[in-house]
Amino acid sequence: MRTAEFVTPKHPDKVCDIISDTLVDMVLKKDPAARCNIRTMGGYGKVWVTGEVSSTVDDSEIKNIIYDISGVTDTTIYLQTAPDKPFGANNQCIALGYASAETPTLMPFEYELARGLTKYIYEIYPVDGKVQVTANGSNATVVASFQNTKRTDLEELIQLFFTEKVVNLIPQKVTLGTSLCNPLGDWTVGGLDCDSGITGGQIVIDNYGPRIPIGGGHFSGKDITKIDRCAAYMARKIAVDALNKYRLVYALVELSYSIGNPLPVQARIKGNDAGINIETGVKLYQVTDYDLSVEGIINHLKLDTLNLADTAAWGHFGNNLFYHNTI
Repeated sequence: MRTAEFVTPKHPDKVCDIISDTLVDMVLKKDPAARCNIRTMGGYGKVWVTGEVSSTVDDSEIKNIIYDISGVTDTTIYLQTAPDKPFGANNQCIALGYASAETPTLMPFEYELARGLTKYIYEIYPVDGKVQVTANGSNATVVASFQNTKRTDLEELIQLFFTEKVVNLIPQKVTLGTSLCNPLGDWTVGGLDCDSGITGGQIVIDNYGPRIPIGGGHFSGKDITKIDRCAAYMARKIAVDALNKYRLVYALVELSYSIGNPLPVQARIKGNDAGINIETGVKLYQVTDYDLSVEGIINHLKLDTLNLADTAAWGHFGNNLFYHNTI
């Protein structure tokens, strides 16, 4: 039995992620060498932005971006000047990457079920919403809550998804058993109007879902030199490569960094060639043939060409956002 959840881009946490990454994109467009670590918190019609930026920023431009994304005008900005640090691990960090042959995107099947269903509903109802999918064998239980959406409409969309769309996402046969839609009743006020959110509040969704451990550091609001972000992207790339290199069914990559050191203190691959259970039949491999310095990662993945705001809404992996479509 596997369970995963997903949220729409109008969920309060995701609104904050999108604001933070859009602000980083804005700064980097003006100064590609800038350093950013921007945190956004919002709730009940207010937004606060804090953190560090090494370049000069215009408060009015920040407020315009916040309004365009969230509709909020009551904004407080408190950004400090970030030191202009050289390339290198700017923090201690544990970065984990995962890949599995169980789906075409090399992501966990329950994660793709939750993400795919959320996207499907969001195309019809682009509002605040959340989906949870539990797959027990070939039977799925779905919990879904969407703003401005009637329970009966949600039930119909979920049934259509499992009847017509799920076959394009995962090879496993999964049919809908039970759906619990708007369990507390239909609702009309969502997003930052009725709840609070914060940058990094959905880090499990940003990674691989609850089956796979995460390093703990969030991604959004950080420029590409931040080790939490770039090392996590590199760990995913190594995991994807390891499936073919070692003929594995899954691969879990661990990169551990010490602040001030350019290379990780640990870099290894766990995997097996028998099944998707990450706790049994584990074989260990050392990570070789990659430059795991910050500069090496950026160059290898061409992260300086990535629009960071694109990564904030629908998960950072399995989304064809990088120059090679397997990350």
